[in-house]
Amino acid sequence: MGSDLFSLAGRTALVTGGSRGIGKTIARAYLAQGAKVYISSRKPGVCDAAADELSALGGTCISLPQDVSTVEGCQSLAARYAELEPSLDILVNNAGAAWAAPFETFPESGWDKVMDLNLKSPFFLTQALHASLKAAASAERPAKVINIVSIDGQNPNPQETYSYQASKSGLVFLTRRMAGHLAPEHIIVTAIAPGHFPSDMNAAARERSDEYAALIPARRVGTDEDMAGAAIYLASRAGDYVVGSTLTVDGGLAFAGVRPI
Repeated sequence: MGSDLFSLAGRTALVTGGSRGIGKTIARAYLAQGAKVYISSRKPGVCDAAADELSALGGTCISLPQDVSTVEGCQSLAARYAELEPSLDILVNNAGAAWAAPFETFPESGWDKVMDLNLKSPFFLTQALHASLKAAASAERPAKVINIVSIDGQNPNPQETYSYQASKSGLVFLTRRMAGHLAPEHIIVTAIAPGHFPSDMNAAARERSDEYAALIPARRVGTDEDMAGAAIYLASRAGDYVVGSTLTVDGGLAFAGVRPI
């Protein structure tokens, strides 16, 4: 067994929503393992600044800002990437949004915004980058597509985030269906379901971490290292035989205890 089991040296990766939160953590982890990383997010200035910050840590991180909530946006990002690289080893579909509102007044805009970014975008971006992924894929070194879902798509959250929970549940199943279609082409599709990781999207886990930790079986919220380890595992040789699965990284909240948060 070689020492490069978790190495990403010589590989290229594209991480959507890579300018902050979990996406930025994954981008940083891939750089540390030797990958050349492209990050994309909706705001050009924020995306550029994040790429500069990550590159300063070592390695090459390149900003490709793009709104991927539309099919046109997905196709534009894929075309811009293809102008820069002949192939793509790792795609991380991480860009996402959430919306909370009472059942009685939940708006169509909150439904469509979340569904478009969380569920439609991973499919159509993977479709748009299919040729780039196939160009990288081989039996010896498959290309990887990693969808970032959520434990909210595996176990209901008591919050009134209806479209978010539905989108993440749909993405769990879409991961399985895409995996079945793409695995014969040596493109491996998997997913990661994070629990509570402190971030702008999950401000409660950041601001009330002690309160949340008391309700999680592992008695703590997630750390950057927890997410980095899962993302490296699935992207590297170590995860080549994991196909269609969703790796839950939540300290046991979804499956090892009662879900209070």
